Amino acid sequence: MKKTIALIAHDGKKADMVAFVKDHIEDLKQGHIIATGTTGSYIQQTGLEVELKLSGPMGGDAQIAALAAEGKVHGIIFFRDPLGKHAHEPDIQMLMRISDLYNVPLATNVATGTLIIKGLL
Repeated sequence: MKKTIALIAHDGKKADMVAFVKDHIEDLKQGHIIATGTTGSYIQQTGLEVELKLSGPMGGDAQIAALAAEGKVHGIIFFRDPLGKHAHEPDIQMLMRISDLYNVPLATNVATGTLIIKGLL
């Protein structure tokens, strides 16, 4: 069974996410990739198959958190902008709480994202 990895990136980190995906595309092809809507649409341009959820501000973070709580997401890579303000900050905090509660690995930078990919795929 393929492991499901969720990819999320704030606007200021989307280019970093695309570069990350390009660097790890062969590994990522081994898993089932889901992403929030806007991030996923950028990732699809790399040729990687991605299941799109809603955009983050429209509930995509919550959708991914729900899947993690159900045991359907095995790892989350979330390149977040630590210096920006985000209207959907409660959803972001909820996603982080769910990953802690259900022991789902959550990466917030390239180094830990790489470890999740190497460890799960």
